[in-house]
Amino acid sequence: MSEPAITDEFLASLFPAERTDEFFDALYGGAEAGAFDISLRYGGFNKQNQTLIIEFVLTERPGQCMACNLTYGLPQVFARHPIINLKEIINQISKKLEGKWQVEEWQIGSTQVVDPKVNTIPVFLKLKDVSKN
Repeated sequence: MSEPAITDEFLASLFPAERTDEFFDALYGGAEAGAFDISLRYGGFNKQNQTLIIEFVLTERPGQCMACNLTYGLPQVFARHPIINLKEIINQISKKLEGKWQVEEWQIGSTQVVDPKVNTIPVFLKLKDVSKN
C-alpha cells in the first residue's frame, strides 16, 4: 500500500490564492475586511487508519489581528460555504486518487492554533485502498 499522491501544488490548484478575497467579499462585502489569507496544504497520511489529511491554513494578514477573529466557528462555515466549496475539493481529490484509493467519508476538524499568526483547520479523508481489486 503506497501513500496517496497528493501534493501542496495540486491542493493550491484546487484552492487558488484569489479565493480568499472572494470568500471575504461574499462574507463581509469586501475582501479588505478579511484578517487572514486562506491556503490549502497536505497535512499527512495516517497509514494505520488510511486517513489522508489536508489542512486549510489561515495566515494573518499584515496589520490585521488573527486572535481578534472568530476562527473557531470556521470549520462549520468552510464545510458548507459555496466559495470554499469543500465538497468539490474532495471530489477533485477523489478523481486524482482514482484507481488506487477511494474516499469513503470525510470530516472537518476543529481550528488549531499553530502560532498567534497561523491557524489550521484539518480535513480528514478516510480512504479505501482499491488498487488490489
